Parts: sequence; C-alpha cells; structure tokens
Amino acid sequence: MTRQLTNSEQQWLRVRNHLSEHRHELAVCAAREYPDSAALERTPLLSAPLWLPDAPIGLDDIKLQYTPAEAFSGITGTDPVIRRLLPVRADGSRYRTYSEAVAALAAPTIFENRSTYRLLRADLQSNPHMVFCDGKYFDGTDLGDAAAYEFTAAILGEISTQDLRTAIGDPCDPARRLVNVAISTLTLRYDRTTGAATFPLHRRDGARVGHAGDMYQVLPVGVFQPAGEEPWNTGNDFSLWRGVVRELAEELRGDTENYDTHHGPIDYRSWPFASDLTRALGSGEVRAFCLGVGVDPLTFATDILTAVIVDASPYDELFGQVADTNSEGSILPAVPFTAEIVERYARNEPTQAAGAGLLRLAWRHRAVLLS
Repeated sequence: MTRQLTNSEQQWLRVRNHLSEHRHELAVCAAREYPDSAALERTPLLSAPLWLPDAPIGLDDIKLQYTPAEAFSGITGTDPVIRRLLPVRADGSRYRTYSEAVAALAAPTIFENRSTYRLLRADLQSNPHMVFCDGKYFDGTDLGDAAAYEFTAAILGEISTQDLRTAIGDPCDPARRLVNVAISTLTLRYDRTTGAATFPLHRRDGARVGHAGDMYQVLPVGVFQPAGEEPWNTGNDFSLWRGVVRELAEELRGDTENYDTHHGPIDYRSWPFASDLTRALGSGEVRAFCLGVGVDPLTFATDILTAVIVDASPYDELFGQVADTNSEGSILPAVPFTAEIVERYARNEPTQAAGAGLLRLAWRHRAVLLS
C-alpha cells in the first residue's frame, strides 16, 4: 500500500522533477556560476588547465596510481549544509542523505552504492598521471545531486542562497569534494576508404538511470569502478582500457553485466571480445585516447573524456548490428562525425555536458583521431 507523502516530501519531489525535466537548461545556467573555470569549447562542461592535454594521449600512456584513502577535509554528503535540502518524513525525522531520499521517493531502476575508484589528483600535461583511492557511488550522489537540487530550488525561488555550492567552491578541485569519475567514450567507426566516420549516440531513459536521464550522451559511458565488490576485482579492473572494454561490451553489444566476479576476477585475456579488441589495439586497427577530464557544472559529475576509433572492418566484426535499445535507454547507432552533427549535438540538443565537451574536443583533434 502506497503511503501518503508529507508536504516536505512532495515539495522535494516537485523540485527534483523540475531538475530532471530541465537538466540541460539548468546546466547551461550553472556554468555561468564559474567564470574562472571556463566552459569547455563553448559547452557547459568545466575543466582545469592540468586536465586538458594539448593533444590526445594514448590511454596506456597515462600512469594510474592506486593509494589508500588520504585525509579528507572537504565537503561530504552528510555535511550540515545539506540538511535543509533533504525532506522530512511523517514521523518528523529528516532523511540523512540525498541518496537515502532518492531511494525512498524516486529510485531509478539502476541505483546501487557500489565501490568506485575515487579521483584524488590528475595531471594530463607533461607527465600524464591520475591518482585514485577507494570510493562509493553515493559519495557523488549525496553531494553533486544535492547541489543540483539546491541550484534548481534557487532558480524556482524556493531558497535564496546556495550554501552548499558556495561551500564546495572550485568544482575542479578534488580536495573540496569526493570525486567519482565516469569514463565517457566517443566510439568512432572509421572507414579508411571513404574517410567517413560515424558514432553511436545514447538517449538515456530517466526512469532507468540515476544520472542525466532524458539527455543525449556519447556511447559508452560507465563509472570507473571494479566489476564486482570482491577484493580481487580492485586491482584487476584498475585500468582505463579495461573499463572502456566492459562498457563497449555492455552498451554496444548488449552483453551481460554479470561477470561472475564473486568466483574470481575477469580473465580479460581469455574473454574473446576483450582479447580481440585489445589485439586490434595493438595492431593499430583500434586507437584509444584520452582528451581530458571535465566537470558538469550542475551536478559536478566528473568524466574522463576518451575516444576509441575502430576501423570499419573490425568494428563490424566486433559489434555487428548495434541494437536500438539497451538497459539504460535508446541508441542512435550511426551518426555522421561531421562539423554539422557535432555542432548540433554539442550546442543545440539536450546533450549531457560531458558528451558535448567530448564531441567538441574530438572535432578539434580529428586529424589525430582519424589518422
């Protein structure tokens, strides 16, 4: 039996629904709050100088370091400044975190507090490297989605100050907040005979996903995290390339996300798709690059921006006919990689900030990507 929601819960849902329905416009507005973190390539995506290489970097050329968690003195999802953004239950108690409220009042199909690799530092300039430690998925939800809610409430006139956003400060500083990252990948099918390239686009279903529903996004995208919660997965999956491989399999091929990791880590060498793709990477039929790191100004979602270019023949062999739907939404399987299309989806369509920024960067560096 469905219980009666309190006035506080109903008001919270009204603001959250407005956020979901107007996420793109709100992100564009939120970007104006950060004049010192210039919007990337005329998109809402924010970045920092050390996060943007002058030229694409091969994924294998970025040194990843895993370290125990360092002392953290920034803002977390249980900070008192967030309290006023959380609804009140019928018994008078307030929800403890934003994710707790989402789970009770507006849970999407996919909403789990899984382990992640949390970003501590990144430098993609002279000595490309990234440093990570243990994290949890709700670390980002409890802070970033709460900040997006606060921004929306301010736009609607529900509150007059944005204390949480002010407390966080620089959105590109991992010392100020717990930073989970997703790997957003532009997947290009490149026909060397004609010189033409195409790419799939995702329209994420807001009823199925916990972040950026009902917006366009590049494909695939996935949180940088181990494939399972067992300890042997942490080191085995600590690889940008392996993260991309899993997401390509799941989102373009429609393969299962169940890797049976409770019995042991994924054997990437004996997995046919992973070994074939990695072999093609070694032969040059597949190229994989990092183009930067960016932050959504509304939710503070942080993405490693990558591009995977696959020659036409191995692309067709590896992916076949890309499905028109997957577990997270619908797919536009073959969009031309042209100036007109990049402009359309980077500027004129409701595309997630990371996808818009990545499309712009890829077009800027197209001579390298399509070489």
